[in-house]
Amino acid sequence: MSFVLTAIIMFAFWLLLSGEFTPILLGSGIVSSLLVAYISHDLLFGNARFGVLAGRFWRFLLYLPWLFKEIVVANFDLVYRTLHPKMPIDPEVRNFQADLNTDMGISMLANSITLTPGTVTMEAKSDGSFTVHSLVRGSDAEDMERRIKRIERGA
Repeated sequence: MSFVLTAIIMFAFWLLLSGEFTPILLGSGIVSSLLVAYISHDLLFGNARFGVLAGRFWRFLLYLPWLFKEIVVANFDLVYRTLHPKMPIDPEVRNFQADLNTDMGISMLANSITLTPGTVTMEAKSDGSFTVHSLVRGSDAEDMERRIKRIERGA
């Protein structure tokens, strides 16, 4: 399957760059695309299982509206805290261990935390340990981590 997809992508890219539609050039484009796909199809897709990837992509699309809602809520909270006369912020740097198994999951959690106003991921390690700076003490990313675990594992 990865060979066919790589050949199609290569041929589409070749058509885009050449803009020529004569039979001899189309034939050479097809042969070139098949040759490149034969040599490098495992580089583009690896040993990907497309059913698993499609499921992850779908769960990621369902995660985005929730993330956007969290970003909006955090924006209003941050504006309230910075404009309040007593400025009720209590910054902290916190370390925690996430139960995520893939680099994709770790990157998604780190980026989701950083996208949420008032929090910044300072360090995310491949073993799942995170260092996060937040403007409010006690802020946690457990719900975010649980949702990303669902994307990662397919549950």
